[in-house]
Amino acid sequence: MSVSDAPPSGSPAPPDTTPKSVRLALLGVLLAMLLSMLDSTIVGTAMPTIVGDLGGLEHISWVVTAYTLATAASTPVWGKFGDLYGRKHMYLIAVVVFVLGSALSGAAHTMTQLIVFRALQGLGAGGIGAGAFALIASLAPPRERGRYQGMTASIMAIGTIGGPLLGGFVTGHLGWRWAFFINLPLGVLTLVWCQLMLRLPATRAKARIDWPGITVMTTTVCALTLGATWAGSTYAWTSWQILGLFALAAVGVAAFVARQRRAAEPLMPLRIFTGHRNFSLASSLILVGGVVMFGCSLYLPLYQQTVQGVSASRSGLLLLPLMIPVVIMSQVGGKVMSATGRYKIFPIVGTVCMAVGLFLLATMDTTTSRAATGCFMALVGTGMGCQMQMVTTIAQNSVEMRDMGAASASVTLFRTIGGSLGVAVFGSLFTGAVRGHAPAGAETGEARPDPAALARLPESVRDGYLHAVATGTQRIFLTAAVVCTVAFIAALCVQEVPLRGRPGPAAQPQKAEEAEEAATPAAP
Repeated sequence: MSVSDAPPSGSPAPPDTTPKSVRLALLGVLLAMLLSMLDSTIVGTAMPTIVGDLGGLEHISWVVTAYTLATAASTPVWGKFGDLYGRKHMYLIAVVVFVLGSALSGAAHTMTQLIVFRALQGLGAGGIGAGAFALIASLAPPRERGRYQGMTASIMAIGTIGGPLLGGFVTGHLGWRWAFFINLPLGVLTLVWCQLMLRLPATRAKARIDWPGITVMTTTVCALTLGATWAGSTYAWTSWQILGLFALAAVGVAAFVARQRRAAEPLMPLRIFTGHRNFSLASSLILVGGVVMFGCSLYLPLYQQTVQGVSASRSGLLLLPLMIPVVIMSQVGGKVMSATGRYKIFPIVGTVCMAVGLFLLATMDTTTSRAATGCFMALVGTGMGCQMQMVTTIAQNSVEMRDMGAASASVTLFRTIGGSLGVAVFGSLFTGAVRGHAPAGAETGEARPDPAALARLPESVRDGYLHAVATGTQRIFLTAAVVCTVAFIAALCVQEVPLRGRPGPAAQPQKAEEAEEAATPAAP
């Protein structure tokens, strides 16, 4: 059955959708996004202090893994529930779950409690990620959405750069529990703001929930995420544990597709993939974007701190040359798209810039200057700014409004999976490069020595380690560049179909030839 956030026939007209009112509503939506983005980086900064207080060093990885698993597994469910029962309603519930998980995490007295409460936090984060882009799609149609892309890109930049800085300040001055408690006032503000400013007609569908589909999807995503997280670190890529998890994920995908074909109200309708090729192409581009984003945000600071001797306290600022072009190009691309309706050129240019920038990053060694690194990062950031937000709009323009929640959740899921797989592969490449050269405990970068500690090492050991780190980052960025080259082919295949001009139920996008024919006046 068709469900959308548009008001039914005869109902009052939707609220004011002027740019000012949309921006006010988006502010609350994006504040919740910022909450979930900041949480991961703040907690990462606070983890050494948390372990010192609660103990349980052997379980430290589960503090992150539980959050990631819950986020990835719940994202499609939140998206579908938003389509069925109202996107605003489900978004507010997700924020409440996230805030509750934050409060409980801050009050945890054991590592086991913290892991459980982090999973609850991740559950809320899944709803925030799935709902945010669906709400943006409900508030602004694709043709007008470009003017708001800069807001989204700015939130992503603040979350990436500000997290480590805020985490260090909060942990050092207030204690690690405030790394979680800081979410409470911000969460309450988000709830009040969204309740007052986010005005969408209430919807509720009478449909049965696809519980078998939810079960299969959850199992599949958990198997894939665990396999990607543990591969090359906890277990070898060829171990029976990793091969078994990936085999389970493959079987789960086949079972899920079969289930979605039979379900009356599928969790992830296959029509969003088969209705228009742009959605599948955009999904692959989003997955690549996740690979590049997570890889750069993790291994660029590692290279700069270790090889170039930059202070770890400035880790957030190290990404400024990467993130500033993201914000600028998102603004430029969005304005051009809104003014002309043209958008295909942006993912093409974006993938080219990312590929070239990553190839240049793959040439860095122990003699590369910080200025050169910053220039290479700026090129990658330019490509990300051209590609990331624009591809999300392309994906959403390819589906009907009744499927917007499921489509937006799929986009978020692909980005998460891309990041998980990218970090797993990159971690394996890095570990292989530094094995045998790293000081004790620094093979995976979890206990890498700071510049002062490196200076105390014997020169031969230090030089060997620095060369190994440079080699590891070269392998990582070369692999990412090859992936972006493949994504360039996908970008060339994107079909430039007309962007919808107003929110509400929309017909399936026309093919370009059909749109041109429809726009040609009939002969008298």
